[in-house]
Amino acid sequence: MLIGLTGRNAAGKGEVARYLQTKSFYYYSLSDVIRDEIRSRRLQPTRDLLIAVGNELRQKYGAKILAERVLARIEDDKHYVIDSIRNPAEVEAFRAAKHFKLIRIEAPQEVRFRRILARRRESDPKTLEEFIELEKREAEGDETSQNLVKVELMADHALMNDGPLERVYPQIDELLLRLLKEIQRPSWDQYFMNIAKVVASRSNCMKRKVAAIIVKDKRVISTGYNGTPRGTRNCNEGGCPRCNSLASSGTNLEECLCSHGEENAIVQASYHGVSLKDAVIYTTFAPCLQCAKMIINSGISEVIYNMDYPLNQTAFQLFSEAGIFVRKLKVDQS
Repeated sequence: MLIGLTGRNAAGKGEVARYLQTKSFYYYSLSDVIRDEIRSRRLQPTRDLLIAVGNELRQKYGAKILAERVLARIEDDKHYVIDSIRNPAEVEAFRAAKHFKLIRIEAPQEVRFRRILARRRESDPKTLEEFIELEKREAEGDETSQNLVKVELMADHALMNDGPLERVYPQIDELLLRLLKEIQRPSWDQYFMNIAKVVASRSNCMKRKVAAIIVKDKRVISTGYNGTPRGTRNCNEGGCPRCNSLASSGTNLEECLCSHGEENAIVQASYHGVSLKDAVIYTTFAPCLQCAKMIINSGISEVIYNMDYPLNQTAFQLFSEAGIFVRKLKVDQS
């Protein structure tokens, strides 16, 4: 899961982030993305420059750019805490991509100003008037600049950090337990289809990456992805004349030298002497007629697919006649 942090200057976002790191969360800050950009220009980051360059990047590449650069580094098997979220589009990007919750860290203005004075950073405001003016500049803006007011309103939860850190830690623990328990494990169908999608990434086909996995007793017993036959030149190295001519869908099929993902998964099982009787095949693309015949004759009893194949009406009729159960994975599961 991703936990995003937002809040005003010196509210304690950094302390909350450090505490979550002790709970096995990995840390990213959108400000660090801006710092990287500033250093690439051989400049020293200051708070004013961070604001200016952050707004510049959003205006040039879109309001979600900082979030997109962090999301490119995120791995699905880890928990992350993301600091310095200051634009509504950044929140929307994280929500769309992952299981994400935004937490607002709060503290009264006078408490935050005392913290500013205590930490003695050279670039921090020195008077209450300077501090208030800085807050006004950060609080509201247009679609591509900082807008903390709107971001704070998007928060799923709030934590009050107006005293010693020891008082906020139990709040974090209580909230963290609730959030982690909300995370839903993928269904078996979703789990196996996700594996099939990863297998598809190994395909060498120039036209379309497709894969299938065969499952029995909730255990993967064979995998296959589309591409040219074993020992021949890969499709992406010029091995298949049809794919390399970028033929239109459904044309020149007699020239295609690539084996389909379902075909390769079945052949691999045969190669290693693995029985497919009563197994389930998960495929990222609905089977063609040739693969349908192989599926039926292999003893597979169920076909679950992710995307429709436009030329498979006859294949589906054959599945029905043979008593093979076929279904498309629902969109909200895929």
